Amino acid sequence: MSQVRHSNRWRSVANFLVANFVHITAGALGVLLVSFLLWSVARPYITPGTDFKIAMDQGLYLDGISYVVGNLVKDWDRKRSVWLKQHEQMMVGVGGGRASMVVVTGSQPQPCENPIGDHLLLRSLKNKVDYCRIHGYDVFYNNVLLQPKMSECWAKLPAIRAAMLSHPEAEWVLWVDADALFTDMEFEFPFDRYENHNLVVEGWGTYQRRSFTSLNAGVFLIRNCQWSMDFMEAWASMGPQSPEYAKWGRIQQSVIKDKLHPDSDDQSALLYLMLEERAKWGDKIFLEQEVSFQSHWVGVTNRLSNFSRAQLEEDRKSGGRKRNAEKVTRGYGAQTDRLPIMIHFAGCQPCSGKHNPAYGAESCWEGMNQALAFADNQVLRNFGLAHLNLSESAVSAITHI
Repeated sequence: MSQVRHSNRWRSVANFLVANFVHITAGALGVLLVSFLLWSVARPYITPGTDFKIAMDQGLYLDGISYVVGNLVKDWDRKRSVWLKQHEQMMVGVGGGRASMVVVTGSQPQPCENPIGDHLLLRSLKNKVDYCRIHGYDVFYNNVLLQPKMSECWAKLPAIRAAMLSHPEAEWVLWVDADALFTDMEFEFPFDRYENHNLVVEGWGTYQRRSFTSLNAGVFLIRNCQWSMDFMEAWASMGPQSPEYAKWGRIQQSVIKDKLHPDSDDQSALLYLMLEERAKWGDKIFLEQEVSFQSHWVGVTNRLSNFSRAQLEEDRKSGGRKRNAEKVTRGYGAQTDRLPIMIHFAGCQPCSGKHNPAYGAESCWEGMNQALAFADNQVLRNFGLAHLNLSESAVSAITHI
């Protein structure tokens, strides 16, 4: 009897499978089709001729590439191009329709010797963060020695290289010294002007004067490309990690007659490459002599109060009611023909406090405070607030002016 029941049960199961074969098969095929479609969407896009390992391993597009200056980066343009094609969706809106850029800056790892140095550096960082937020740029602030031997002025090169490799989406890197402050928060770099160049540095008759003061390496633009990787290797070869470091200081002094310090420094090394290896690098270097990225602080900071009063008076007349989204704010930029884009407090040494003896300590710190407050007003005015006195931290409502 038990055998008959088992036989009937299996017969019923068999009849059910036969009757529903079409539905079961269709369901299985549907699952396979959905799985295939998901795989097709998720898999990386591979162009003909692309290295399969690079294309498949999206997370390791730096495979075989070192962040360490001295280890050559090769084939970077192709590898970066592959990455960009793999991440086209991520690129939508990068730079707000403008060329994409990462602003790189930094300071030393240790606390400042100057009692107000850390406070000034914090406000300097806020200044750069504000500028980047308004313009839709990323900012990379570095306060470690990525290569211990490349300290002080040389620390910028490992930081720039790291920013390029970790931000392949960025077309440009802007280096800004910690003591250089944005004072025109609306300024937009004229990238079209530099379309055929890879390095943009401000200079004043550099090739004719052959002077240390004919160039400033505190603010410059450098394109994220293989040329720049090669150029930075040549630049860094004169740095303190090189066994020929002492020799390079003497060579630079023989070429740059007003170089005072015997040690090789980043600005003298850059100037040497521009003067002595112009045939190799010169075609891709744009010596900017019309758009002034930076103004030396002496003789400039005392004009900021006048600029500030004029703009605050305009805001007061409007009743302080003008409000704009931060990214489309306009106002101070109307004075761009007179307004410095950045003010560079070269010689002040806000962290160590060991300023140039030609400048008084108080004039350095007061100048930095005024420049920072002036830039801050361009942000605060969107909230109806302002520093009425650029030397004070207090803010007031614009309508109460």
